Amino acid sequence: MCELRVRPPRQARDPHVSLPAAEVQARLKDALESGRLSGDAARVLTPHLLDPVVREPVLEAALESKRRGKGDLVTFSRNVFIPLTNLCRDRCAYCTFAKLPESAEARTYSLDEVRDVVRGGLATGCIEALFCLGDKPEVAYRSHQEWLDERGYDSTPAYLVDACRAAFEGGMLPHTNAGILSAEQMAELRPWNASMGLMLENVSPRLRERGMPHFHAPDKDPALRIRMHEEAGELAIPFTTGILLGIGETPEERLETLFVIRDLQSRFGHIQETIVQPFHPKPGTKMRAANSLPDEEVAAWVAMARLVLGPEANVQAPPNLAPEVLELLLRSGLNDWGGVSPVTVDFINPEAPWPTLPALHERTTAAGHRLRERLPVYPEDILGRPEMFDPNVRAAFGRFADAEGFARPGPAMEAA
Repeated sequence: MCELRVRPPRQARDPHVSLPAAEVQARLKDALESGRLSGDAARVLTPHLLDPVVREPVLEAALESKRRGKGDLVTFSRNVFIPLTNLCRDRCAYCTFAKLPESAEARTYSLDEVRDVVRGGLATGCIEALFCLGDKPEVAYRSHQEWLDERGYDSTPAYLVDACRAAFEGGMLPHTNAGILSAEQMAELRPWNASMGLMLENVSPRLRERGMPHFHAPDKDPALRIRMHEEAGELAIPFTTGILLGIGETPEERLETLFVIRDLQSRFGHIQETIVQPFHPKPGTKMRAANSLPDEEVAAWVAMARLVLGPEANVQAPPNLAPEVLELLLRSGLNDWGGVSPVTVDFINPEAPWPTLPALHERTTAAGHRLRERLPVYPEDILGRPEMFDPNVRAAFGRFADAEGFARPGPAMEAA
């Protein structure tokens, strides 16, 4: 298991004093030549990312790293978002997704409703059925356990298996993000999922202390989340992870989270993508008065993710969370926009509409990149690591993927 710790910066320098430009360039040149930014170099640069003298060369180096690993390619996955249940035992200080059972907005989808969403997705060329749901609601709410009992399920993950099967048999490829799952539960989901995921968010235990955003969220314990990443690696499941920016963490804690992700990938090779996601305050939450990070700082952390994780990593930033600065994000070394839906809203961030696919295509290509649609998993795994997939899923790829492992062109992209 990864040793969980947050290291203090070594020989921390005053962030108000600029680094010499020559030192910045030298450290970034070493990173490009070796493939990844060293721990020492990252800890020197991190306190100065808001300084344009540091940030701009970091962005340039990240873009060069991306070009060396991915060329001019940027990808996305066309999906439907299925929030199977928005009941959750965790009460994160920034979340509006989780509802209490007595709320008029509380909802658990029936299997017929799952099938209806899938049919709507198929009509618009969607391939991915993204399942997101609350953590262990049956533990907190007797009414939900009774709902499951009436239908013959002992837990929400057991119900999720049948929901994923319904989506798979309905003609789509599920990707599941269901919070903390055991190795046994992931194994049961594997025949019906192309990939799975869990946002690591941040590895600092400090964020679970009183007054911090995860104090009432037992499933946000970093050790639990790291262990699930490890168990997914042991099962060879293509796995999505990510870092959440701006919830009260320090720059050093962000950096340590990226190094834990790098370590997981080095050990297991199953991290298919890393999302760099900015927090935005939402009305009605305890963090409603918190400030979002400046766009330039978000871009700097996309760039740091690229430089720490290396040129072959898939680095993703959601386009609906920074719609005014897609070009800046493209300069930061990302190579993926993630899931974009022509059918459903982003139920985690419902205030943030998806860009249309023609608009995303236009802005990506205008910035000098080439946009291609992928499946819920990446071509390098589809073609190069077939052993990572259950035979059911592997057989289904033939319906969706072209000879290069990308999605066959759909109507929205052809129109673009």
